[in-house]
Amino acid sequence: MKLAFSTLGVPGLPIPDVLRLATAHGYHGVELRTHPEEPVHLGLGLAERADVAAEFKASGVEILGLAGYVRVAAPGDDEPVLAELRALLELARDLGVPFVRVFPGGGTDQSPAEADATAARRLGTAAEYAADYGVRILLETHDSHRTGADAIRILGPVGHRQAGALWDVMHTWLGGEQPADTFAALSPHLGYVQVKDIASAEDTTPVALGAGVLPLGECVEVLSRHNWDGWLCWEYEKRWYEAAAPLEGLLDAGREHLTRLLTESA
Repeated sequence: MKLAFSTLGVPGLPIPDVLRLATAHGYHGVELRTHPEEPVHLGLGLAERADVAAEFKASGVEILGLAGYVRVAAPGDDEPVLAELRALLELARDLGVPFVRVFPGGGTDQSPAEADATAARRLGTAAEYAADYGVRILLETHDSHRTGADAIRILGPVGHRQAGALWDVMHTWLGGEQPADTFAALSPHLGYVQVKDIASAEDTTPVALGAGVLPLGECVEVLSRHNWDGWLCWEYEKRWYEAAAPLEGLLDAGREHLTRLLTESA
């Protein structure tokens, strides 16, 4: 498995500094939070996109994915959601990125069946664009569809290779799902895995990997047992928790912790 970190942990950091951190601390890739607050966002022009791609290529660090904020199950018309998702896919194509992240985002005024059907319809349409661009759309286990069992209610009906899953280990744990059950649900669709650690179920402040309550060892063991060889991406939610320790000081220990878990599970 290859290791990456998300720029959610280094809010607003310029791309050269992100690349410096990745190379200095031994990470193979970076997940780019794709938001107007960040250096990489949907408004980048073609020349700026070419510059970002060139910077990553020169560094040897891969862009694992674009973490967008499209909510595919959200109530309302399809077209605004699909337009934003197409723009995200085009950005990924231009940067040479294999994955884009989307959220479920089902509303409280929908039934679960309505949210499932809305998300599946939109993903089915967008997957055709994604195929043309050589990009996979990954539905994160998050918000209204927190567990693997929830996500598969959407992805199963879509049935398209370009629509897959992103396993966020915090949300499946908070949803009461065991790692083995999450993997069983998502394995045919799994793009990559977001790892993290938190203080407790009641306090989701990010902490150093291994210092919290999430079952990271079980998750890595399940992946290794099934010979899964994709990406582990550390999503340290510094942007939402300003008092959390800076990510830069944790990156070495985080890499070492993940490497140890991988060695122990081999």
